[in-house]
Amino acid sequence: MSISLNNQLSSVVSKMNASNASASSAEKLGSRLSNLENASDEELMEACKSFETYMIEQTLKQVQDSMVPKDEDEENEYLRMFKDRLYGSYAETIADRGDLGIAQKLFEAMKRDYGSKKDA
Repeated sequence: MSISLNNQLSSVVSKMNASNASASSAEKLGSRLSNLENASDEELMEACKSFETYMIEQTLKQVQDSMVPKDEDEENEYLRMFKDRLYGSYAETIADRGDLGIAQKLFEAMKRDYGSKKDA
């Protein structure tokens, strides 16, 4: 009984989508991951980088929420929007540098998974 990596990723994105305020980012990522069987290597790597960026961004937000006490009077809509963009920018920078290597490992695993399906 083989569970494809694509289904596992879709499941992770669905869980993130359900528990996260930035649902539009998760929906975009989910749609990219839904049809990767016919994707080129460049498209597959771009989807993996998007996943890594999203994961890093959510991690940064969770760390900030757990370490910095919230003062509802000081936080407004514009401050939340600024923080979202800031964390998104940090996440893109970290993912582009490739220091974590999540996108590369995910790419290699997906290539192995899809390669074995094509051979069968």
